[in-house]
Amino acid sequence: MTTYLLAGGGTAGHVNPLLAVAERIRVREPEAEILVLGTEEGLEARLVPERGFELLTIAKLPFPRRPNRAALKFPARLRAAIDEVVAIIADREVDVVVGFGGYVAAPAYLGARKAKIPLVIHEANSRPGIANRLGSFFTPFVGTAFDRTPIRGGVVVGMPLRAEIETLNRFAARSEADPFFGLDPEKPTLLVTGGSSGAKRINDTISSSITRIVGAGWQVLHITGEYRDAVDDPQLAGYVVVKYCDRMELALAAADLAIARAGTSTVAELTGLGIPAIYVPYPVGNGEQKYNARTAVDAGAAILVDDSEFLPQWVGSELVPMLRRRALIADMAARASTVGSLDGTDRMLELVDLALGRALPLTS
Repeated sequence: MTTYLLAGGGTAGHVNPLLAVAERIRVREPEAEILVLGTEEGLEARLVPERGFELLTIAKLPFPRRPNRAALKFPARLRAAIDEVVAIIADREVDVVVGFGGYVAAPAYLGARKAKIPLVIHEANSRPGIANRLGSFFTPFVGTAFDRTPIRGGVVVGMPLRAEIETLNRFAARSEADPFFGLDPEKPTLLVTGGSSGAKRINDTISSSITRIVGAGWQVLHITGEYRDAVDDPQLAGYVVVKYCDRMELALAAADLAIARAGTSTVAELTGLGIPAIYVPYPVGNGEQKYNARTAVDAGAAILVDDSEFLPQWVGSELVPMLRRRALIADMAARASTVGSLDGTDRMLELVDLALGRALPLTS
């Protein structure tokens, strides 16, 4: 029996691929023990137990970015966290650590190195995080979601995605998706989403411009997310407003074009399913979302719009004329299909098997 310690958390970009890998291990190796290392504050604190996996927590340990009191305490806190990880590895007889970045990743990687067990890393963003850059010096087994990711030893494996996305047949599922959301099967659908927490800029611009979009002959499925400034639903024919969507695979099945942020999972799902997109990258952080969309944009499968430019004026001058060019959007869809892949989970597990020195049959 193999014991896996999957380390990562904080945001959906770390937690979702971790859970996709964990669930695939559970399917192919029912006898395996799967442990997840995270923090009590991150998204993993809720999602990991909900999915039926055991969560082990250590203290949140962000890298200090400036000389201050926290920076002085960091070395001692890091040593303590590494010792906790080493103790977990010994007590639970862990065979391999698989890391996905986040606050717990650096102690996990250093703990695996100290315990002398295999380490495998997945980097979800085009711009790698500090912890994964550090960990890449301790292992030759580094998988990336995107090409051109500047990380030592990186091999493109794609993004581990949920099984319901990997196995989605968009065309077959559309007959279920349209009635599920109350959409007209005779009209093309624009899917708008800013993620689970929403995106104020996207929401405000779309809600302000909805009559022009619907007037171009399209209908809109707008997933607003859980953000504090609610979108007013004008009860306009052809405009479906949903705060939270627990059947995202059906929303994707209904989409002919998407407007979204450029988080790793979003880009991977849209390109993997051949859905053309207009990406409006989140403007805060180190700019990784802009780079996540780079390959799709270069291939002609997507358009990139800065958050500051995604305004009702842009909708009127750029989006509405684009919606009237159905052949252009069909061409973008064909190009998207050449960019993405849906086998990231299996390819990541192939890397784990390589680190363990074995080859197991994978479950499709």
